[in-house]
Amino acid sequence: MNAAFYHEFGGPEKIKIGELEIPELQEGEVLVRVKAAGVNPVDNAVLAGWLSGKLPVQFPVIPGWDVAGVVEDRGFSARRFNVGDEVYAYARRPLVQQGTFAEYLVIPESYLASKPKNLSFEEAAGIPLVGLTAYQSMFDAGQLQAGQTVLILGASGGIGNLGIQLAKWKGATVIGVASQKNHAFMQELGADHTIDYNGTHVGEAVKELFPDGVDLIFDAASGDTLQQSLIALKPDGRLVSILNTGEDLDKSINFQYVFVEPNSTELEHLREIAEAGKLKVHVSKTYSLNQTGEALAQIASHHTRGKIVVVP
Repeated sequence: MNAAFYHEFGGPEKIKIGELEIPELQEGEVLVRVKAAGVNPVDNAVLAGWLSGKLPVQFPVIPGWDVAGVVEDRGFSARRFNVGDEVYAYARRPLVQQGTFAEYLVIPESYLASKPKNLSFEEAAGIPLVGLTAYQSMFDAGQLQAGQTVLILGASGGIGNLGIQLAKWKGATVIGVASQKNHAFMQELGADHTIDYNGTHVGEAVKELFPDGVDLIFDAASGDTLQQSLIALKPDGRLVSILNTGEDLDKSINFQYVFVEPNSTELEHLREIAEAGKLKVHVSKTYSLNQTGEALAQIASHHTRGKIVVVP
């Protein structure tokens, strides 16, 4: 199969395109023909070697953790899906090696969920990592309920924009923080209020809107924006971050760090929400497999609105 891969840590320039063997199907595994693979900032972090202490790596590594595709073959006892079924997955394995930037992916069927019928493969490939991150942060860790208020930091990025939509689906009031140029985009997604982090004290701006504070801060930006926002958290509120691990935070804060986990049950729930018309994926650009290096360079710029995907 054709694949993008690398033999050593570094930047996007380390990516090679060429042929690799399709892994042999083992018991309980499924062969998926990759139709689209979502690109995420974490792909560069893995490529740079920053996560190698947490996630063991075996070279050559095919990058990519998001996939949408079609079941081509099934190993023994893999019977949840039929050949020809359209599926999607967050495909991070305990060993980083077989990623999604390739023509084929062999993966345990337990990772797979049915692809949302009303979304294209490109749109569906943009959901798994960011959708599960927002879901696990706001609902599992943050316990967000209808009628509560959530402040989303980094609300126009891939995770934040799904966060806005999921919070609105839940029935929460949403305050989105991002630069001014993204405010109309956040409002289209359903944000009730928008705040520009440039030249504004985020916490004070939130307190003007909600003097009693917010029930949940979902942090997908960190830095000064997070520190400023802390004064707007209710005394019994929750703070959930995907970037800050809590070392510099007051120990009295009800805080949880989230590193997203594969979860096909939650992916099925995201599929239901998408099929109900409550979840849209903005794909800003698609790249061919040969352009994988360019796609990784683009995501590294931190100026990607919505999602970009690789199409093998």
